[in-house]
Amino acid sequence: MTQQSTDSQDKVNVLDMPLNGRHYWVLGVSSAEQLIGAALSTVVGIMIPMLKMLDPHSSGALIQGLLGASGLLGIALGAPVIGAISDRQGYLKWFRICPLMIMAGSLLVYFTLNVWLIIAGLFIIGLGVGGGYSLDTDYISEMMPHRWANFMVGVAKATSSVGFFAAAAIAWLMIKSDPNPRIVNSLILIVGVGGLVTYIARLWFRECPRWLMAHGKASQAQKDTEYFFGKNAVITPLPSESFKPTPWLQMFKGENLKKVIFTGLPWACEGVGVYGVGVFLPLLVLALGIETDAGTGMAAVINSVELTAVINFFTVPGFVIGLLMVRKVYHVRMLSAGFWLSGLGLAVILAAYVLHWPMWLSVAGFVLFELSLNAGPHLITFVIPAQIYDIQDRGAGSGIASMFGKIGAILGVFFMPVLLDAGGISLVLAVCVGVSVIGAVATSYYGPKVLPDRPGNRGM
Repeated sequence: MTQQSTDSQDKVNVLDMPLNGRHYWVLGVSSAEQLIGAALSTVVGIMIPMLKMLDPHSSGALIQGLLGASGLLGIALGAPVIGAISDRQGYLKWFRICPLMIMAGSLLVYFTLNVWLIIAGLFIIGLGVGGGYSLDTDYISEMMPHRWANFMVGVAKATSSVGFFAAAAIAWLMIKSDPNPRIVNSLILIVGVGGLVTYIARLWFRECPRWLMAHGKASQAQKDTEYFFGKNAVITPLPSESFKPTPWLQMFKGENLKKVIFTGLPWACEGVGVYGVGVFLPLLVLALGIETDAGTGMAAVINSVELTAVINFFTVPGFVIGLLMVRKVYHVRMLSAGFWLSGLGLAVILAAYVLHWPMWLSVAGFVLFELSLNAGPHLITFVIPAQIYDIQDRGAGSGIASMFGKIGAILGVFFMPVLLDAGGISLVLAVCVGVSVIGAVATSYYGPKVLPDRPGNRGM
């Protein structure tokens, strides 16, 4: 009797337990698509000018737009579809299928120089990355201690900064050692190897215990809880847990529609900044005249990749600033302020270009843009869906939000070359400033309605 009482006292609910090494293991394995998705956008931006060297006749503005947008289109489709399917079939199955899709798409790109097959391969990679986006937040938000859940979701998103910087650095080393445009296929191995490592790591993973509990499989939920966190860990149902997901059409009606708008529209605006500006960043910098001695051919590519790595570095301190605030500051306020400040950074760049201000002001504008975007919108848009959707709809809700985010990214990437041709860098910057303003206004209007200001919405 005494032994049983002692054992009972030793039990700890997974929602209340302190962080330990097992939580960081879950975080690491569940964050993989964040690194891979960032690496994908970086690699594609580097591949585009190299493909143009190999075949100038098949790389006009339309083809460049399709190359830049194809992976994002896959993400936009994969996130809601795989998210909704996983809500019904379970997370683990698709958690393993997603990296296999990334590997399959990478192999297709690696073995061809046909631009249409490359576009198809990038789309397949995007499907896997998009599915992972919805599942990453599911696993992390549902398996972390309650007081750390939102913060850890933010940490997962912050790992994308490593993907942006590391992919640019690795690509720079590859083309520096062999400055031949025909190595363009090899760059996709940066993404494919990431998929392989992710798949291997997930062979030792289990189903999400909270999903099992929500679907009436309490016994298996407890077994998987002990597998992840040890024999003393226990899982109990949450009052809000329901066994039946909301029908798909109902996700876009009533209060759910407000959630969709609040999570989707700001994420779409953020996508324009992160991907629309990010993919074509070297081209924009050259148009501004920040780097005038870029050379030609592969020399220009090498210089642009080096510059991309330097600017991408500022995503890291941006995320660090955001993570330092995410458990203390109202998330709606962080999101809105991030849009206003990143828009201000772009406005400074525009003014410096039009009024011929000193070049250091353009550089300062880029720094403000990167810091503000990543401390606010790039981080918080990823955190919010896990806060406002219950367990039965979390995969679908996160997927829908991610889909809208990638629609914004697709539009940004596809139309960036068109805007440059139509009105030059001034038009590009003016449109991007307008998008930031839309994101700020939408956040300020819908945010307090969906996510009121209280401690639980500050990650506490």
